[in-house]
Order: sequence, then C-alpha cells, then structure tokens
Amino acid sequence: MPVNQTLSAFSDTAFQTAFVVYLLALVLSLIFYVKMQGVIDARRLREHIAEPERVAVRTGASTTDLTDSPDEDTAAADTPLTDEHFAAKESSAHKFGGMTQALVWVGAAIHLMSVVLRGLATYRFPLGNMYEYISMICVLAMIAAAIVIQHREWRSVWPWLLVPILVLLFFAGTSLYSDSAPVVPALQSYWLPVHVSTVSLGAAIGIVSGIASLLYLLRMWQPLGKERGFFGAVAKPLPNAKKLDALAYKSAIITLPVLGLGIVLGAIWAEVSWGRFWGWDPKETASFISWVLYAAYLHARATAGWRDHKAAWINILALATIIFNLFFINLVVSGLHSYAGLN
Repeated sequence: MPVNQTLSAFSDTAFQTAFVVYLLALVLSLIFYVKMQGVIDARRLREHIAEPERVAVRTGASTTDLTDSPDEDTAAADTPLTDEHFAAKESSAHKFGGMTQALVWVGAAIHLMSVVLRGLATYRFPLGNMYEYISMICVLAMIAAAIVIQHREWRSVWPWLLVPILVLLFFAGTSLYSDSAPVVPALQSYWLPVHVSTVSLGAAIGIVSGIASLLYLLRMWQPLGKERGFFGAVAKPLPNAKKLDALAYKSAIITLPVLGLGIVLGAIWAEVSWGRFWGWDPKETASFISWVLYAAYLHARATAGWRDHKAAWINILALATIIFNLFFINLVVSGLHSYAGLN
C-alpha cells in the first residue's frame, strides 16, 4: 500500500514542533529552577532572622544578645524580606513552573500526534525503525512524567528529564531519521504493536525511574538544608531524598512487570517467526539483563541494609543497560533484531 506523503509530512512537522515546544519548556524550567533557588535562599534567610526572635520570646532575652554577628543581622534586616515581597518572589517562580507544566503537555500532545500521523501515513503501527521506536519511547516517557509531576514540589525535576529526552529526540530526528515506508517482511505482523509497544512503555517508565535514582544520589550527597558548593546550589530546588527515592521505587514497580510482559510477548512472537521462544540473541539477552536488574533493585530496596545508595546504583545500572540496548545492540551488534534500525 503506498505511503500517504501528506500525512507523513504532517508527522515530520509535528515532530519538529514538539521538539521546539519541549525546548521552550526546558528554558522555562531552567528559569523556574533558578528562581526557586532564590526563593529557598530567601526562606532560609527569613528563618535565620526569625529564630533569635522566637528564642527571645521563650527566654525573655533580647534579640541582640542572641545574635552572633550584629552587623550581619543588621544587613539582613535591611533585605526586603517582607511577607508581600516573599509571596511575590515565590509566585513569580511558580508562574514559570506552571508554564513549564503546560508546555510539556502541549508538546506531548503534538508529539503523540506525530506518532499517530506516522502510523496513518504508512498504514501500520509506527514502530518499524529506530526513529519511530525512540520517538515512541520519548512520548511515553513525557506523558508518564507529566502525570507524575503534578504537584509544585516536583516541577524542579523537569530540567533533568527534558535534557535527556531532547538529546534522544535530536539524535532520532537527525542521525536515525527514516522516510515513511512499509516495514521489512519480518516486522509485518500483528505482534509488532503488541510486543514493541509494551517494551517501549516499560523502557519509558524505566528512564523516569533511573533519573529519579540519579537525583536521589545527588540529594543524598547534598542533603536538604545542608547544601554546599556548586553541586549544592544545583541540588537545592530538588525534593528531599526520601521523595526522590519513592519516585524511583514506584516507577520501577511498574517497569518490572511491563518490561517482563514485553519480553514474554517477544518470546511468543519469536516462536511464531523463528520457531523457538528464546535463543539468547543480543537484544533478548540485553532485555533480560535489564529485567533482572530491575528485579534486583526492587529486592534490594526492600532489604535491610540496602535501602540507601546501594539499591539506587542498581537502578542506575538498569537504566544504563536500557540505553545500551537502545543504541549499541540495535545499531552496532549484528543479530536477529538488526533490522530494527532499518526501514
């Protein structure tokens, strides 16, 4: 069946538009991030100034006697930290956070439209090559992240998610781009949307989980309220370590069964196509290793003595195997799945 070039062109335009919208969302999220650093500094300064007053009320001493540096406190008192000023400062920051969230949803909608139009243009499920596969993983990751990041306290995570997604999309849209065309005969099966879409969803949620573990390690290194140096300033707007660890854990709980189901469906398809369920093909092996690592992470996360950075490193290793599987196995290693990078 011939390709609908009009819908294909619309799909490409939607992909490029989504990339630009995500890029604008990244800019706004960075502005929000910097403003939140200022809000946190202002809040801590207010608390520092107010503490001697609270102690003075309890003890009956004067605030001058309770301050270690009168000159510093005098300078701090001159800082415009009234309730109105602080509220305006916080409102300005959250305004950019809200705009970031709105732009992400707009970008995800346009991105999803690109995927759907690609499928309609080729009269098949849009998972026939690496360009389409990465695009699908990215849009699922963005939708999953947008659902999770609803509360204000999580919006500081957006820059950390948008940067790798934009890198993946840029690489897919340039080096891996393929013109709309029918897939190779090996992929002309109803198992394509069933197996590959399930694996894509598992990988997308796994990416969110892995990034959350990376941020958890950063926050453990720079505890909330005790940040120091450059990395401390970078970590300052992030949620506390417990919340980041919970996000990684809950995401991995979804990743494990979804990815496992995708592997099982792939084995069934392999039996139909190649006459065997499992043959330790490089992609099969790498996918199985990823699944084992997610299982190991969840087990370690529930085991006493491993509920700290040790378990998080396992989750990060699982993320690394997904990325390795996505690029090296698909594009470099020769195997039965080598057609994944071709049209």
